[in-house]
Amino acid sequence: MPMRQTLLTSVLGGGLGAAVLMLPLALSCPLATASAAPLQIAQAQSQPQIAAQQQQTGQSAQSQTHTQTEAPTQGQPVSPTTAQTPKQAARGQANSAGQDGHGAAHSQPQASRGSPYLTPDMQPDPTQYLPPPPQPGSLRHQTDDKAFAVTRGWKNDARWALATSDAKLHIPDLLNSFSCAAGFVIDAAKAPHLVALLRNMGNTEVPDMWKGKDYWRRTRPFVGTDNAICTEEDREDIAKTGAYPSGHTMLGWSLALVLTELLPDRSTAILQRGRVFGESRIVCGVHWESDVQEGYLAGAAEVAAMHGSAAFRADMDAARAELAALRTTAPKPEAKQCEIEHEAAIHSPL
Repeated sequence: MPMRQTLLTSVLGGGLGAAVLMLPLALSCPLATASAAPLQIAQAQSQPQIAAQQQQTGQSAQSQTHTQTEAPTQGQPVSPTTAQTPKQAARGQANSAGQDGHGAAHSQPQASRGSPYLTPDMQPDPTQYLPPPPQPGSLRHQTDDKAFAVTRGWKNDARWALATSDAKLHIPDLLNSFSCAAGFVIDAAKAPHLVALLRNMGNTEVPDMWKGKDYWRRTRPFVGTDNAICTEEDREDIAKTGAYPSGHTMLGWSLALVLTELLPDRSTAILQRGRVFGESRIVCGVHWESDVQEGYLAGAAEVAAMHGSAAFRADMDAARAELAALRTTAPKPEAKQCEIEHEAAIHSPL
């Protein structure tokens, strides 16, 4: 399985069965290791829908090639194109149909498994509402350069380790990264409605993210240098993917906004963690500062649009009730980890 496939894993029910969402994230993180044998999940969108999106970005021919060579099953991984190596991108959609790993102790969420909340004509177009990435030599690009240079000196400290951890996008990892902010451990195995919500959100947001990445094809900050990044083992693959906007930041910020709505009494801490989650991409060395800043905007745009969907609002209600029950019994997060996250919020690279 190519490293460019980022796996979002959710362990439902009794914790024995693992369901893996091969979410098409244009992300620069390493392939995380699931705690149980993953199950590939079927494709979320029909081929005509995918073809329509490919035609909009002008990448249909190369996309079909990668679908054939890198995704023999319906679960199709997606990687961003870059100006240097556009033919190395793989595209597709994956969804969560066939959830056989959930436990009998939990009812099956009502949410359509892996269905996008928006139709293509309803989705925000980042190529229109985002500004273009800074041009080399501009004042904004100088700020980008400075942030990259300064954070190279953070290697091997606690902030670097947090950035490495934040690169993991298995659903259990993603939810646990917000546990300190929530004030209790958000256990994916005990939150099937929340997991379904995140899965559907991902399948809604990711095509828009790819549209922006494919439109600008911005080079990663470490490309052409020997500067360290926090996911060094994936350096070659990451170098082939586009930087703008940051997909990790988009997903992390959209999750922060959703959790803020679900747990409003924890809003300040959750939003702070969402900001730190995005900043981890700068610390990691795989995104420019401006990639991250526009990733926040992209995440906010997606959540705003999804609120127009009755299915999204219904799934939010289900997740809200689920979290309200979970927080009464869930253990507290590890104090040391919470201290690290607090320090990261104080010492921002922005």
